[in-house]
Amino acid sequence: MAGRNQDWKREDEDDGEQDMIDDSNYKAQKDAIILAIDVRDSMSTPPPAAASNAKKADKDSPLEAALKCAYRLMEQRIISNPKDMMGILLFGTKKTKSSIDSNGRGGLGYPNCYLLVDLDIPSADDVRALKALVEDGEDEDGVLIPSVESTSMSNVLFCANQIFTTRAANFGSRRLFIITNNDDPHSGDKAATSAAAVRAKDLYDLGVTIDLFPINLGDSKFNLSKFYDQDIIYRDPLADANTPAIPVSTSGQSLSLLNSLTSNILSKQAPKRSLFSNVPFEIAPGLRISVKGYNVLHRQTPARTCYIWTGGDKPQLVSGETLRIAEDTTRTVEKQEIRKAYKFGDEYVYFSTEEQKSLRDFGAPIIRIIGFKPRSLLPVWASIKKSTFIFPSEEDYVGSSRVFAALWTKLCMDDKVGIAWCILRANSQPILAAVVPSKERSDEDSATPYLPSGLWIWPLPFADDMREIRAPGELIRSSDALKSKARTIIQQLQLPKGIYNPSKYPNPSLQWHYKILKALALEEEVPDKAEDATEPKYKAILKRAGGYLQEWYGQLEQEAGRAVAARGLKREATDSIPQRSQKQARTASSMPVGTSLTLAQLKAAVESGGITKMTVAQLRDLAGSKGLNTGGKKMELVERIEQWMEEAA
Repeated sequence: MAGRNQDWKREDEDDGEQDMIDDSNYKAQKDAIILAIDVRDSMSTPPPAAASNAKKADKDSPLEAALKCAYRLMEQRIISNPKDMMGILLFGTKKTKSSIDSNGRGGLGYPNCYLLVDLDIPSADDVRALKALVEDGEDEDGVLIPSVESTSMSNVLFCANQIFTTRAANFGSRRLFIITNNDDPHSGDKAATSAAAVRAKDLYDLGVTIDLFPINLGDSKFNLSKFYDQDIIYRDPLADANTPAIPVSTSGQSLSLLNSLTSNILSKQAPKRSLFSNVPFEIAPGLRISVKGYNVLHRQTPARTCYIWTGGDKPQLVSGETLRIAEDTTRTVEKQEIRKAYKFGDEYVYFSTEEQKSLRDFGAPIIRIIGFKPRSLLPVWASIKKSTFIFPSEEDYVGSSRVFAALWTKLCMDDKVGIAWCILRANSQPILAAVVPSKERSDEDSATPYLPSGLWIWPLPFADDMREIRAPGELIRSSDALKSKARTIIQQLQLPKGIYNPSKYPNPSLQWHYKILKALALEEEVPDKAEDATEPKYKAILKRAGGYLQEWYGQLEQEAGRAVAARGLKREATDSIPQRSQKQARTASSMPVGTSLTLAQLKAAVESGGITKMTVAQLRDLAGSKGLNTGGKKMELVERIEQWMEEAA
């Protein structure tokens, strides 16, 4: 089935877009996350590999890994998402802590549920307290002591419901992340399972999404069908059996439980926001469906949401104020006095706001297919911008998913692409794009298995975007032996499965930016060096391909030396030729030579029209020798020389 986008988030095109959104309007777009962490005996038990002395052995228990993951997530979101809310709810604890309502009073108590961090914008004190708990082990209140009796999952879900209702009632994105290794909390108790399903449905009706992050212990496998598939977790119906909708973290293996759990949560932590919503997709005249667009891959850059003043004892947020001042009188200019104009020559043409909008209006947003072409005709160099992933929407046209899937299947079967006229958003410029299908993630020949299958809008270049690139001088081709050695080196340095996944290599400058902000916010020492996952592993490269690189470089030097020597001999042979062929000599003798012409010869060439047979280079040499301008086209040079000849005569 086409078009699965469950594991992908949309990055905003304009990183400064959030700066212009008023807080009152932005509240509905903020994200609220509660991490519900299971605290039971098996969660506190270290993995079997912890007893070994191996360097890569997993030393953290599932509970420690979950708390460290929550700490990492909180310290990241306090910088990257300063307006989002986050809370930590422990369940299965011996102690019970009441939730806090919106007025600051104690709320209802839920047995074996402990609200470690209330749902709110994370503060520096919350991060420090969580750090002391997970790194220093300072559990003075005994909040991590598990309860003896079993915990009712209906109480956990109802507690989360009350927290969301009181603390984030109007939020557009509310999600509950459950971290546990217990796949059957109500073994054999159908009444308790049914009660939990009712509470889960209440959360979904409230607009809260429940995401499960299961943990395997040793050889035991987390079985979703025992409890969580019983109307607790609503899984993606479009996901096939070969692509697990819920990633499972495993304790005691080579990949640490902490890194695995952190990676799984980070892939879900951002709410999915579409780049454009419910745009008509016209496949044929009279046949339309609606689609949404997603920016699957986007370069992350530091986004400034505020300015920080560090000149005092403590860093403080700066409240900015903008004033427009007239250049001549320095008086304050009001907004209604400002007029916009375009300069044409020495005059200004003024346009009203409505006229400016009409100049940019090319019609309503639409994706209209105007034809189909073989995929082989689409070259790689035709990609000038990043592609947009489109997904069907049933809001405007019922049956869009079926038509979309049929189009995707047909394009994959015939190995074709669609050519479309696209206006993706209001007031945006129209583009020509290719509608390219991507194959299933389970397909072995899929070049990008980490990307969803479906249709992509691939912007095509216009004629002005293309230019001819000419190589300087004469090209020297390498030998087949040199190419074979280079091929061996590349084979030795292949990534696992030959696939590059950009999500595994975070932007080093962005991570360094976050570390500096975190150090300022938490009053910690600024780190000396940034972690760079993109830095080549030189030792591994030398170990795997060092010898091949030396052989290749040696042969490259030999071939380069021979090529330089051959070029020198060729130049000497060309210079030693005494005379050109008869045709070249006859042509040269009949053509006047620029600077060697006398005044009489130049006059005869002008009168007979022979000057027009001279090349542009000869005309420029002649014009330069007479002190004339050498710029312009050929006829301009001819007219300039003829005029000079008339004045000289």
